[in-house]
Order: sequence, then structure tokens, then C-alpha cells
Amino acid sequence: VGMAAPAALQRSVVSPAGRHTASLIFLHGSGDTGQGARTWIKQILNQDMAFQHIKVIYPTAPARPYTPMKGAFSTVWFDRYKISNDCPEHIESIDSMCRGLTDVINDEVKNGIAKNRILIGGFSMGGGMAMHLAYRFHQDLAGVFALSSFLNKDSAVYQALKRNESVLPELFQCHGTADELVLYSWGEETNKMLKSLGVSTSLHTFPNLNHELSRTEIEKLKTWIVKKLPVEAAKTN
Repeated sequence: VGMAAPAALQRSVVSPAGRHTASLIFLHGSGDTGQGARTWIKQILNQDMAFQHIKVIYPTAPARPYTPMKGAFSTVWFDRYKISNDCPEHIESIDSMCRGLTDVINDEVKNGIAKNRILIGGFSMGGGMAMHLAYRFHQDLAGVFALSSFLNKDSAVYQALKRNESVLPELFQCHGTADELVLYSWGEETNKMLKSLGVSTSLHTFPNLNHELSRTEIEKLKTWIVKKLPVEAAKTN
């Protein structure tokens, strides 16, 4: 018998001020929620991260047992054997969440948004999840962003890209050099590997930034978002 369809993910949504022609999916870090990530960014910017034409969606990961917390339930996109880039990936949990997040993408497509007008990314584990989703299953998205994120050394993402011929979404990566949870070197290595496999990447380095978001970083991200998802001229018939 096939697996039951996963329940639709809860989402916190910031609607565009004007006509909706593009969408952005922001994935929170481990143990957070969509609402929590939205509030965090709102505190940093003193306002929602909002756009004239882009809908911003903050989904929440379902709670599941999380090995680094000795199996306690946590809102995480996938399980990990440990927080390290030097262990195997927990591929079953990653793949099942790729299915749940594909539903979020498909809902936007049903709303008339083309895949090349959708960006996906996130903070920490959310950025790792976004890289799996885009580079393994949705290579026609507009782009990917990963803030304080990494992929494991023999990631399934790298395996998929070794066999790939098509044009890939651009990656916008940010990382603090003082990050003690996800080391800067892990982010840097991820960036180099993806670049060597044909992804157009940028890595923005933030000196003295720990495992957190900064205002400068979010402002840079917003500039990149609008570059990847420009306002579309109204179609004249």
C-alpha cells in the first residue's frame, strides 16, 4: 500500500502589496516554525520582508523525533545522525519532506506562478533542505538561497548533479565566520562543491557573525531576490 499523503504543511504567508507574479518559500532552521522565522526577520528589519509582487511563504516542518536531541520531538525538515558534514545523510526523512514541500511548490503553480518565478531557500537546516529540493527534484526553479547552511560531504545533491546536464538554479549563500554550530568551512566547502558541479554560486561572508541572521545579510538577500524575480511588466493584449 502506498504511503498516506502527508498532511499539508502549515504556512505563514506575507502577501504581495500588488499583483502576485512570483513566490518565495523560506524554510526555517531546526526547532523553529514558519511563524517564528517570519517574526525573527521582522524583528531584524523592523518590518516584514515584503515585496510588491512576490508572495513570501514560511512553511512549518512537522514535529518528528530528532536524533541530535536524543530522539526528542522537534520541528525539523529531516533527521540527522549528528550535526556534522562528515556522516551519512538521513535520506528517507529528506526525501519524504521533499514530497511535502513539492506540494507547496505545486500550490503556487496552480495559482498561475511559473516554476522559474519561484525561489526557495532558508536558514541553517532550511537552507540544506532547499538545496536538496531544488538541485535534486526542481531544477527549473528561479534560484536557491542558503543562510548558515551546509551539505554533508557525500550528499545526494552532489550525486544528482554529477549526472546532470541541464541549467541549474543559481545559489546565493551567506555564512558568518564566527558560526560555532555550522562551521564556516562547511558552508565554504558546500559552495565549492556545487560550483565544481556547474552551479552558479555566490558566497557572502560575514565576519564575527555567529549562527544567526543579520540585517546586512537580509538586505543583500532582498536585493538578490528582486534581481532573480523582477517585477513583470503588465502584459498588453
